[in-house]
Amino acid sequence: MASLNELKTRIASVQDTMKITNAMYMISNNKMRKARKAWQDTLPYFDTLESVLALALRHLPDDDAEHPFFDSRPEIPVEERKTGYIVITGDKGLAGAYHQNIFKVLEQSLKETANNQIFVVGQVGVHYLRQRRIPYDVNFMYTAQDPTLGRARDMAYRVFQAFHHHMLDDVYIIYTKMINSVTMETTKTKVLPLEPKDVLETADPIHTEFELYPTPRSVVNTVIPDYTVGEIYSALVEAYCSEQNSRVMAMENATDSAKDILSNLKLEYNRVRQASITQEITEIAAGARAQQKGKS
Repeated sequence: MASLNELKTRIASVQDTMKITNAMYMISNNKMRKARKAWQDTLPYFDTLESVLALALRHLPDDDAEHPFFDSRPEIPVEERKTGYIVITGDKGLAGAYHQNIFKVLEQSLKETANNQIFVVGQVGVHYLRQRRIPYDVNFMYTAQDPTLGRARDMAYRVFQAFHHHMLDDVYIIYTKMINSVTMETTKTKVLPLEPKDVLETADPIHTEFELYPTPRSVVNTVIPDYTVGEIYSALVEAYCSEQNSRVMAMENATDSAKDILSNLKLEYNRVRQASITQEITEIAAGARAQQKGKS
């Protein structure tokens, strides 16, 4: 049985841990709300962009979409295609199974393709790849904290250049999508090449007819880069929200576990203290009886 001093130390330690987990819970919750609001503020713009792109594509013949981002390069065999993966991780741990799920999808993807290039976002991802000696683009160094549209544009430009110069034939983003406050899903989304039919399927329809000036093709060529930047920005923000949400859930679970441990420790402390008091009373009573016997 532990002594009173040992139990006091353990209780104090658990209480200190609870303060830390509770503080991390509140900080992550606040970061998640701010990031989600920033994303929701820009969402109407990108939704409209997607709808305009879909409208322009509907005015083009099926074989008239000539933007380089539509170049699927069917002449290149699967085993020779060069694939790029933008892997969005966090800068810190303590987020439950958030990072393990991302790395699981990445490892499975690397088995499916031969010529791979990894663009990693976040220090946790960098550390993971270094530990396993998996090559990655060391010049593609971005933090996962506070995603911005400017950062998304910079990232997109680097990837666009690699695709345009045939250094990459396919580009995917691996990130965690936030379905709701309790459900998150690690997903792999294709960024390049674009498929016109995918844009047409996902875009909200515009019921008002527009005259596209100067031509539908020029509208498509103008909108596509911003549309693709929007995809990357959306992935960055959703991943950041998912990371913070995972941390919120992990810290909430840790705080609840700490409360259970603290309750058990206090119960044990009271038992030990009661046993100590009972023993002292018993010893005093026994001493008093012995003293009375001595007098008689």
